[in-house]
Amino acid sequence: MDKLNLNQHISRQFNEELEDIRNRVLAMGGLVEQQLNDALQALIDFDSTLAEVVMTNDYRVNAMEVAIDEECTQILARRQPTASDLRLVIAVIKTITDLERIGDEAERIGRMAMRFSQARDAGKYLSGISHLGEHVSKMLHESLDAFARMDTEAAVKTARSDSKADKEYERILRELITYMMEDPRSIPHILEVMWSARALERIGDRARNICEYVIYLVQGKDVRHTSMEQVEKEAREFAERRKRESKT
Repeated sequence: MDKLNLNQHISRQFNEELEDIRNRVLAMGGLVEQQLNDALQALIDFDSTLAEVVMTNDYRVNAMEVAIDEECTQILARRQPTASDLRLVIAVIKTITDLERIGDEAERIGRMAMRFSQARDAGKYLSGISHLGEHVSKMLHESLDAFARMDTEAAVKTARSDSKADKEYERILRELITYMMEDPRSIPHILEVMWSARALERIGDRARNICEYVIYLVQGKDVRHTSMEQVEKEAREFAERRKRESKT
């Protein structure tokens, strides 16, 4: 954080405000992680009770987004931040938006788990969901870790792994389509699984977004709609410049 001069303001209160929004983002991220893990567990274990907990707790994620967004608005109005301070506030606002939407996807999976709990004989269709769920859950955790440490190298590595999630999602779809062709009676259950897989694929996209915000915050570079090869190249160049500057 010191590299971004976020703890070097004349106003101690301003330092505390910036640190507070960072900490609140991480707290919100922890809650969203729990929501996702619980939703996956409920779906795989046919646990309607846990699924209901996921759906009920979604309001907590929404409330945290509103509260953090309000605090960011107050900072913008009172402090009129510039440079890295402004980038931090913008990155926080964007990150909590993606976290709230990940929470929505987790709630959607919870709702599907609730319906699926009545059809345990359809468990064979969930074989690919568990693996995809583990991957995107790891992506979410690592993206939040990169945000906490302002680690662009970790952010780039996690963002790149989104392609693996996309390939896994496509593989699941092909497998489920085969099941539907073999047994048309399975279509209602398989559609539920497809929607769950789609929700997980979107969560992977959101985790990648958070990684892009980390790069924007640290490097001051908007890497959206940029190839991963170019992002990695610029990250290496940035790291090399930082090393040279630290030696002078």
